[in-house]
Amino acid sequence: MNRAAIVLIPALLLAGACSKQSAEEVESETIVPVTAEPAATGSIRATISVTGTVTAAPGADQVVIAPQPARIAEIPKAEGDRVSAGDLLVRFELPSLTADVATHHAEVTRAEARLQNARAGQTRAHDLFDRGVAARKEVEDADRELAEAQAGVTEARATLGASETTAGLATVRARFSGVVAKRYHNAGDLVDATAADPVIRVVDPRRLEVSASVPIPDVTRIVVGAAGHMKNPAGEGEIALKVVSRPAAVDPGTAAVPIRLAFAASDVAPVGTPVQITIDAEEHRTAVLVPSEALVHEGDEAAVFVVKADKAERRVVTVGIDDGAHVEILSGVKAGEPVIVKGQAGLPDGATITTEAPDAKDKADDATDKDGDAKDKADAAKGKPDSAKEKADVKDKPKK
Repeated sequence: MNRAAIVLIPALLLAGACSKQSAEEVESETIVPVTAEPAATGSIRATISVTGTVTAAPGADQVVIAPQPARIAEIPKAEGDRVSAGDLLVRFELPSLTADVATHHAEVTRAEARLQNARAGQTRAHDLFDRGVAARKEVEDADRELAEAQAGVTEARATLGASETTAGLATVRARFSGVVAKRYHNAGDLVDATAADPVIRVVDPRRLEVSASVPIPDVTRIVVGAAGHMKNPAGEGEIALKVVSRPAAVDPGTAAVPIRLAFAASDVAPVGTPVQITIDAEEHRTAVLVPSEALVHEGDEAAVFVVKADKAERRVVTVGIDDGAHVEILSGVKAGEPVIVKGQAGLPDGATITTEAPDAKDKADDATDKDGDAKDKADAAKGKPDSAKEKADVKDKPKK
């Protein structure tokens, strides 16, 4: 019996130690404070972020190109100058066109003289035929000559008009009021008649737009009239835009296509300014929404933590639209379920938690701030008697 008692005592001591260690482990389990919000039901809209360039709208951009190789005789406007419709932009020296106009003027004069002679010949032939002196053939020849002279005058005048129109290209005037965006040449320069050698460019700052490069898969998500936003290049805030057109055809082999967006305001940014814009795309109504900060990403997997009694339950979710503030949950969470939005980082599945309302911390911070303000005021009030005392000491101090 003594030997059995000796064996039993260590066993009891070991059992007691295990029981004590287990109890200590349960008592030392950490309770994690978290903040939770119920998953809501609402509407969410997707956005497409792309880059674009500020350009002039169709009809608000005038680029002057020489009608033929020529020398610039006059170009009075400089970059940044305002121009009104009809103002002179460029005058070219085109001697060959001037010579053509003179030549065609002479041709018109000769044609009109021939017409005058033909009319006189016709009158004379008819008179002689009526008196029986001329033959009918002479009358017919006179009529034919008059008709050909009339045709010659018409042709000569048309040619003269064309040459005068071409010569008129030597003087280029502004089609609309605007600003000189770029001046490429000076007076006296020789220029070619190609688009690669422009002379001056005028744009209307009241009619600007953004040309955005949108990936082809996203084009069908954008509709004409959709709203857009652009960061203000001149400062803080955003500038409102509206989609005015999208392409009807796409060139093979291209990965993106241009989308045109109009400004709600005018004179927003210089032409050619690169900008970042967002365009409203599809909208989902009655979607299950959670704050974006509630998502936990592990590789390609997205998850959230749902409050179950006093435990945190990890749920793998399928995500839809993300607008930066909220995320659409397609599966994994139902509307109304409390989702942890703060404190879920590094939280294991099944961890014991204690929850607080989303605004509890904010209220606590506000209370702390108020206490701090009250303390500052009290310290200031406490310092006033000292100041008064110092004044009294100065007053009682004998003058030297």
